Amino acid sequence: MLSTVLSALTLVHLSIAGYVVHDTYDPSNFFDQFSFFDQTDPTQGFVDYVSADVANSSGLIDTSGGSVYIGTDHTNEAPNGRPSVRITSNKSYNEGLVILDLEHFPGGICGTWPAFWMVGPNWPSAGEIDIMEGANTQSTNSMTLHTSSGCEIGSSSGFAGTMSTDNCFVNAAGQDENAGCGISDTDEFTYSGFNENKGGVFATEIDPDNNAISIWFFSRSSIPSDITSGNPDPTSWGQPRASFNSGCDIAEHFQDLQIVFDLTFCGSWAGSAWSSDSTCAAMSDSCDAYVESNPSAFTDAYWTINSLKVYQ
Repeated sequence: MLSTVLSALTLVHLSIAGYVVHDTYDPSNFFDQFSFFDQTDPTQGFVDYVSADVANSSGLIDTSGGSVYIGTDHTNEAPNGRPSVRITSNKSYNEGLVILDLEHFPGGICGTWPAFWMVGPNWPSAGEIDIMEGANTQSTNSMTLHTSSGCEIGSSSGFAGTMSTDNCFVNAAGQDENAGCGISDTDEFTYSGFNENKGGVFATEIDPDNNAISIWFFSRSSIPSDITSGNPDPTSWGQPRASFNSGCDIAEHFQDLQIVFDLTFCGSWAGSAWSSDSTCAAMSDSCDAYVESNPSAFTDAYWTINSLKVYQ
């Protein structure tokens, strides 16, 4: 009885103190906690998603250097789509603080469409949160929610980014199909300049109690000490890059969210935007043709993950 009371008091104390680490994904256990998707890309990408065995044997994944490496084939022509990796966490989350320490990412290259995101079952009914995403030579990060009907951004203030669309419903009238509600960062170090600074930290808070989803980014030299010490306190971080904090019932629209890393090519975003990207269009008339025939262009198309932690 006494031990039960003490345990309860400990939990209360931790709750009052703030977030406590719930799951840690690092080189010692990373790929054991993710499942590999090796089916046809639902976004029509020119990609060949491979299994864990193939990814390992072909050098597309590695944990031997003290960090997690996830890459793509950059030595062979790829007539059937460029071999790449898409992984989904085995665990799912309804709330908490997801902190990714990312040193390198595979974006800013013609043909690429990388994403670090979270998604619930039966899309879009349980929601999608795009934390880091972009296509081709895009300069700044795109942060987006995709939902069923009845979810909108209620305010264009309270965050550092620029709102591009305000209705999170994937079939919202007056918006492109599956545009969702989007906020674009204004800092190039969140995307095109990310790797030159050795990346940084993305922190995403899913807070149903306060009906909010917020995303922060900190460059490598500006990571708060409370994050590095393992005692994150979002109330001390200042304005987030994106905040979806009114006009949507978060608990209703975001459930059982799994964490996803992927790198696809061309498809419904990078492919569709190819002709409007002057840098990429000058290289080839076709995104697919460029990705197929220029393997060396993707030498730097890889993720380097130092750690991923979920706090609750």
